[in-house]
Amino acid sequence: VLHRGRVVAEAYPGWFAGPGVRFQLFSLTKSVTSLLIGVALERGEIASINDPIVTYCPQLRGSGYDGPTIAHLLNMTSGVGDLEDWTVADAPINRFEAAVTTGGSVLDVIRALPVVSAPGERFNYSTIDSHVLGWVLEAATGLTLAQNAAERLWAPMGAEHDGFYFLTRGRPRTALGGGSLNATTRDLARIGLLMARGGRVGEEQVVPEAWVQRSRGTDDPRLDVGALGASGYPHYGYANQWWTLDGPHRAFTGLGVHGQYLWVDPDRDVVIVKTSAWNDPDDADRDRETVAAFNALVDALEATGDDAARTGAR
Repeated sequence: VLHRGRVVAEAYPGWFAGPGVRFQLFSLTKSVTSLLIGVALERGEIASINDPIVTYCPQLRGSGYDGPTIAHLLNMTSGVGDLEDWTVADAPINRFEAAVTTGGSVLDVIRALPVVSAPGERFNYSTIDSHVLGWVLEAATGLTLAQNAAERLWAPMGAEHDGFYFLTRGRPRTALGGGSLNATTRDLARIGLLMARGGRVGEEQVVPEAWVQRSRGTDDPRLDVGALGASGYPHYGYANQWWTLDGPHRAFTGLGVHGQYLWVDPDRDVVIVKTSAWNDPDDADRDRETVAAFNALVDALEATGDDAARTGAR
């Protein structure tokens, strides 16, 4: 937990946990991919988020992704693919995972996805959308995801440890923009602090401030808190590969299955990182409990200052 830029609580209760342990972040990776897209846009490597995906990924011409834009990917409104359901054996997400881990063709899986709605029409959470976003980033910058992260995030934010992405088995071996980043909790907290400070590290503007604001919410009512439908819990909205929250402070969070969180409340200058190993990928009860705990913690820090919280830090 960071309050006003200082560590006020730090604990590693797991058998294999510790300040130097790089944890598998699953879909929290998506939020980092978004930051790198924002940097590429600012550098002119991506001309506009309204560019069609196939401008950068011609291998997807003739597929469901021939039509949607980068903006549609960022907000999970591409209209491509069914509900992401890991419990269905032949679901697209399971075919995608099988291709990633066994050396099959990830491209073939993606090209075969059906169009289920017009681009921009509705929210549908999609790891594959985020994977395609990673392809867009790599094509636009000429750098791998790892090179992008190392040069444009890890170095300027002064990371303590290297992070790493796992790669697909099949060639070309590529990282997953939607779920393969591993990093320490402290370096995740640095990313959160970067977002809480409007994209700045000291005097350096690492991520455009407008991109940070875009990640805090959108004026599209279909992405409002409570409006996401079957693809999201009712206490979340969505914007720019981040989950948004209700309330006057407009906190937002990155999420990963099995209980990974990067919670950012810029108004109250609080960042919380939580890495977990829940038995189930999604656990609605644990998620509600975590959100309630984070809100209570932020309220307590704001009410009492951070001195009391520091007594529990270790």
